[in-house]
Amino acid sequence: MAVWIQAQQLQGDALHQMQSLYGQHFPIEVRHYLSQWIEGQLWDAIDLENPQEEFKAKRLLDSLIQELQNKAEHQVGEDGFLLKIKLGHYASQLKSTYDRCPLELVRCIKHILYTEQRLVREATNSSSPVGGMMDSMSQKYQQINQAFEELRLLTQDTENDLRKLQHNQEYFIIQYQESLRIQAQLTSLATLPPADRQLREPALLSKRATVEAWLTREANTLQKYRLDLAEKHQKTLQLLRKQQTIILDDELIQWKRRQQLAGNGGPPEGGLDILQSWCEKLAETIWQNRQQIRRAEHLRQQLPIPGPIEELLNELNSTITDIISALVTSTFIIEKQPPQVLKTQTKFAATVRLLVGGKLNVHMNPPQVKATIISEQQAKALLKNENTRNDSSGEILNNNCVMEYHQTTGTLSAHFRNMSLKRIKRSDRRGAESVTEEKFTILFESQFSVGSNELVFQVKTLSLPVVVIVHGSQDNNATATVLWDNAFAEPGRVPFLVPDKVLWPQLCDAINMKYKAEVQSNRGLSEENLVFLAQKAFSSSSNNPDDYRSMTMTWSQFNRESLPGRNFTFWQWFDGVMELTKKHLKPHWNDGAILGFVNKQQAQDMLMSKPNGTFLLRFSDSEIGGITIAWVAENPNKAGERMVWNLMPYTTKDFSIRSLADRISDLNHLLFLYPDRPKDEVFSKYYTPPLSKAVDGYVKPQIKQVVPEFATVNPDPASGNPTYMDQGASPAPVNHPHAYGIYPPM
Repeated sequence: MAVWIQAQQLQGDALHQMQSLYGQHFPIEVRHYLSQWIEGQLWDAIDLENPQEEFKAKRLLDSLIQELQNKAEHQVGEDGFLLKIKLGHYASQLKSTYDRCPLELVRCIKHILYTEQRLVREATNSSSPVGGMMDSMSQKYQQINQAFEELRLLTQDTENDLRKLQHNQEYFIIQYQESLRIQAQLTSLATLPPADRQLREPALLSKRATVEAWLTREANTLQKYRLDLAEKHQKTLQLLRKQQTIILDDELIQWKRRQQLAGNGGPPEGGLDILQSWCEKLAETIWQNRQQIRRAEHLRQQLPIPGPIEELLNELNSTITDIISALVTSTFIIEKQPPQVLKTQTKFAATVRLLVGGKLNVHMNPPQVKATIISEQQAKALLKNENTRNDSSGEILNNNCVMEYHQTTGTLSAHFRNMSLKRIKRSDRRGAESVTEEKFTILFESQFSVGSNELVFQVKTLSLPVVVIVHGSQDNNATATVLWDNAFAEPGRVPFLVPDKVLWPQLCDAINMKYKAEVQSNRGLSEENLVFLAQKAFSSSSNNPDDYRSMTMTWSQFNRESLPGRNFTFWQWFDGVMELTKKHLKPHWNDGAILGFVNKQQAQDMLMSKPNGTFLLRFSDSEIGGITIAWVAENPNKAGERMVWNLMPYTTKDFSIRSLADRISDLNHLLFLYPDRPKDEVFSKYYTPPLSKAVDGYVKPQIKQVVPEFATVNPDPASGNPTYMDQGASPAPVNHPHAYGIYPPM
């Protein structure tokens, strides 16, 4: 719900506070008639402390005035005439007030919106959904922006105090010089005759006493000013640390977590613009306070007064340096990760970015970034600050890149476009670990200075774990390692530790996310699909989802140990299903035409209650990346008996010859897709159009599929001579549900 609608429902003191926000500087009528437009603008995207943002503010001012004028033009009738005049007047008034300082309009409207939101939030029952107004995300952003406004006011306050301190100190030094002049005059009296000395000395002594008394008082006052200023800086730095913790340890870490989950097919991690604007505000505020602390230190050195201030200033300077160091090193991030399954001798790309680079003018002397591949053990040593200089686990070509500043976006980044892993040096593997379980990472590092070489930073950041392969056949096992790591890694872990076992529902979330992304479908895995997968994973027969909620699956069960009676793992089977669906079955999966996750016995139970010719599509249990058709029909060898038949599984190789829809079209004994949909209604839009007539005396051959036991095809002479593709079928008699013989292809 719009903020203004709720703000109008405020009562009592809250209503008076809201009304007091408006006046000549911004009339309440403008807020009322342009409420939707005002709340739709990106006021927070404008940095009030950056003069270069003034053109954005000017554009918003011009748009506001245009909206007011448009609103005025559309007023009709007697009441509309008065409103038209009033709105036109407000348009002129706002233009004259803010035309030369459009940033002040932005500051004014931001203050109004923040206060309204706070008043509505306080007045709304906290138990109501989403606070009755804003979701948790916008509330969090609101708190961050309010903290920045508080920091701005604190910094402005200490700036004013510092100027006052400087002014007072300069006056003190003048008076001190005056006391020295008086002392010099008193000393020179010794050369005068006694009569002259007695005549002039009392006045000078009195004057000296007065000045020295003033100097003593003023020295105490200056010391108090210095201590008060230091205490205010302590408060500012405390709030700065808190704000920085929220942005770096909460928001930035969450962005990195979203980036990691995006590697498993999760939603995109989102842009960095808001995070960068916050980090830049932090950098600017930190730098302003650092400069103030240094000026305070300069004033202390200029006029040393005994007391605790020297120690306080040293502590403040150390704290502010720690804060800016944490900010710079934490905001050197990987915007675009390298591929997590990395094949040698194959080109790959990555992008690193420094979120505070533009604000700290790092681009004035563009730093160079170097990329190195290191092992899991080397990454651990690096995070422990152990000496790992020149350590690497391979050779990357084109691994140096200069950071570029993009004026329009204000971003400082390095785009590695043509890296290639020339060779890899593997470590000794532990136990049953295979090469596709070994994790590496790309280390990006750089060095640059800030503030005329005042501070020099060495920054490093590690990519998400990568698994190095040398052949495409290793891809599915490498993907399993990456999937498990992305899904179950905990923030701040030791590289690259992951739990050895996870709850089944957690794994379901991960593979469902991956499945939807790979198949590019909104239709994910249903609860029935997940029960089927649980039965396969745990060799269980239970159909109750609750039976699996507390069960755990180990990494070995996931992709190290073969399924019972098979020569492939759970993940290899599931990955084969994804690949087949992605390449050949996507539209049918999206249409709901493929049940897929059904075993032979379930298929038989479902089909036996349906008319002959009813069929369903299920993924093969026995073959990786296979799908089979099961249908119910009469037993040709025994009158009156019905049985379920299973076609030998199709694979990618089969569908590269003839599509699933065309194969279903070829089989005339398939009539209804389970439960009761005529097959042409479901699949006809995917049939290949009939071949054209003979050209130049040649007839094009046509490939069609038959199942010999059910072959009733009469070739159409007009369409050429069919070449039949035999497909073996396995019958499943009703009275012998356990006997599944596979007929050889005929």
